[in-house]
Amino acid sequence: MTTLFDSYRLGDLTLPNRMVMAPMTRIRAAAGGLATPSMATYYAQRATAGLIVSEGVQPSLIGQSNPGTPGLHTDEQVSAWRPVTAAVHSNGGRIFAQLMHGGRVSHPDTTGAQPVGPSAVPAVGDVFTPSGPRPAPMPRALDTAEVPEHAESYGRAARRAVEAGFDGVELHGANGYLISQFLSSNANLRTDRYGGSVANRIRFAVEAVSATAEAVGGARTGIRLSPGVTFWGVEETDIPELYAALLAELAHLDLAYIHLEATADEEVLVGLRRAWPGTLVMNPVLPMGPKQTGRAEADHWLGLGADLISFGRGFLANPDLVERLRTGLPIAPVDEATYYQGGDAGYLTYSTYQHTA
Repeated sequence: MTTLFDSYRLGDLTLPNRMVMAPMTRIRAAAGGLATPSMATYYAQRATAGLIVSEGVQPSLIGQSNPGTPGLHTDEQVSAWRPVTAAVHSNGGRIFAQLMHGGRVSHPDTTGAQPVGPSAVPAVGDVFTPSGPRPAPMPRALDTAEVPEHAESYGRAARRAVEAGFDGVELHGANGYLISQFLSSNANLRTDRYGGSVANRIRFAVEAVSATAEAVGGARTGIRLSPGVTFWGVEETDIPELYAALLAELAHLDLAYIHLEATADEEVLVGLRRAWPGTLVMNPVLPMGPKQTGRAEADHWLGLGADLISFGRGFLANPDLVERLRTGLPIAPVDEATYYQGGDAGYLTYSTYQHTA
């Protein structure tokens, strides 16, 4: 019987347990998208996770979604990340960078440019800007000839990630951001080779992952997916067919893993587990939803065939989550008010169980 605390071989890495720290935006980078000493401490505190996946990191300036997020598209950003990855490794951990191109979920006040997307269809809701929430603007539809450049930006950022000391990268293909926008049937209204049919709607995702695997190797490349997600107003039709087709194409690339979110019915997700020949990371509850992943949800999905289980809020509020779950200690609650406020409060101030009063 597989448990959360069994080791697991992931590419060239041996994970001491099957717990993954999920990617979580924290809006604490310095000007210029630079990682900070506080970020090094934050990730190093959580290095007992089998694998850490970083917050979303923009692969290009036009790909930046929120102000205060870090990048991997300049030499200065690479240099700023090196102390972060070194701190994780010195504490015995492993860390992948999540590469996140926001696409239409951005704002000119953040990047200085009109956001781009598959089509001229704005996201639903307010986006974060340096001056507070603003309605999502109209994106500029990418010309056919421009699309490969954005797919290749993930590969270029992946090279920089490895240069910065990351063990690999995860492409953010979920939650209504650029890859998810191409998969969508309402954000993507294209009539060229990137839109319309299932084969065309998965093309951008396949090209982005292929560029990344070519840059740093399949064993250092994963992708996060959210079948059926509705974040930022995206919709998807033909969900089982769409994702089965995508996984069939990705299976040729010998990737490190697929990371699925619980955004579809369990039956659909179990079908994708059966369809995927490689490692599956499962995030068992809806991100930002009312439930938080605990031991019961993790064990349930290990029983359904997941190889690794990702925890978001649990790791945010419990640097020693692995030990707490292993020994049945209480799980500290998270303070949602500090998610994006900046500073070290609600970031570095969560303590291990031994130090709580």
